[in-house]
Amino acid sequence: MPQGKNSTIQGELVTAINTVVKPQRIARAFPELRCTFGGRSIVPDVAVFTWGRIPRDENGEIANVFQAAPDWVIEILSPDQSQTKVIKNILHCLEYETQMGWLIDPEEQSIFVYLRNQQPVVLDEAEALLPVPEFASELKLTVGDLFGWLLE
Repeated sequence: MPQGKNSTIQGELVTAINTVVKPQRIARAFPELRCTFGGRSIVPDVAVFTWGRIPRDENGEIANVFQAAPDWVIEILSPDQSQTKVIKNILHCLEYETQMGWLIDPEEQSIFVYLRNQQPVVLDEAEALLPVPEFASELKLTVGDLFGWLLE
């Protein structure tokens, strides 16, 4: 279960992303959503699906079961969590339909950005603008903004 820092960042991030992408039906961020694909299930801290890829049931409501990789996967490292396991989950996502993965380390105040077939990038300068997938390009968030939520 998420602890204080993880929970704070997760809640603020879901709200920040949804404020930008949800009203225009571009995408939607989900907290703690089980995603099953590629022969395994993961439950990332934040899973973002573009609007057309959100599974729907026969009533047009959001389905309970998501059998697809998110378009953007975000993990927030907890003190007792294995960084290796979390990175493996992000890399698994990138093998499928995921466009970008973030690994947020609150203790180090660093964010690792993963893109398919590219070297990861680490951002730890407060003024650094965080890269986002193209569909969320209106989201402008710096490293300092994200970790500043821990002071509020």
